[in-house]
Amino acid sequence: MSESPPPPPAWSISSMANNTMQFLRLPVLASSGLAVVASGLLYFKQNELIYPRNIPVDARTNVPSPRQFGIKDFEDLQIPTPDGQSLHALFLRPPLGRRQRNLTVLMFHGNAGNIGHRVPIAKALQDSLHCNVFMLEYRGYGLSTGTPDEAGLKIDAQTALDYLRQRPETRDTKIVVYGQSLGGAVAINLVATNQEEDEISGLILENTFLSIRKLIPSVFPPARYLARLCHQYWVSEDILPRISNVPILFLSGLKDEIVPPTNMTQLFSVCQSERKIWRTLPNGGHNDSVAEPGYFDHIHSFITEEVMNDEK
Repeated sequence: MSESPPPPPAWSISSMANNTMQFLRLPVLASSGLAVVASGLLYFKQNELIYPRNIPVDARTNVPSPRQFGIKDFEDLQIPTPDGQSLHALFLRPPLGRRQRNLTVLMFHGNAGNIGHRVPIAKALQDSLHCNVFMLEYRGYGLSTGTPDEAGLKIDAQTALDYLRQRPETRDTKIVVYGQSLGGAVAINLVATNQEEDEISGLILENTFLSIRKLIPSVFPPARYLARLCHQYWVSEDILPRISNVPILFLSGLKDEIVPPTNMTQLFSVCQSERKIWRTLPNGGHNDSVAEPGYFDHIHSFITEEVMNDEK
């Protein structure tokens, strides 16, 4: 078992809060006219707030390579989507002598940065599970084309799964979908859409939320009365109960300062999977839960006991 990787940069959904507060740092709304202006900013600018793909400032051009983290066996890919976009992706293989499991992890990242910033997490998964890791960069992020929105990210996720099922090297492997924060919402939708075809063998969720509308009052309280204007929904609390045939691991950082841990508790409660596992990280914040002791041990146990149990 390798040491836990350093925590990823502290962006994620907190970036959405910081950007929104720039709009809300206005004089007290003394008239309905100013209220309309603020509402308009939140309505028309919300994609930029929810998907801060330009944080950090070079995130669209500087994508760290797996080689920088000591990974030698990987492919740097551009994958076409059905609606004409080109998605950047990384396919990482474990060293040949350590390739012990017939397993591929499909990673969905949070709402800022790019996949290069998450390579240390992918490497830790490889070291623990001896598996392939496929990292997808959503449209409008990093080296992918397009502009992100909820409909587009759902297409991107399906494109990634279809690619793995068509690729000779991965089409017969078990696929586990792993999502952090926004990536958890992307993962939930993908698994719910594909579970009946036995396309997916497991789902791992870390610090994700019930829905964007319900998250707004926690992330930036001044906008709580404007949550109804949000047209990016990501209603995981409604979609997750549809999943019944896939084992699910919930990883909840109890000191998450962005997504209240009660979001994960409620998602676990509404989950209808017969095999759902709850694990907490007592000192885990929104962006550093991955660095907490036991994080990768929980994933290793879940994969061994719930996903690969028929190969014991």
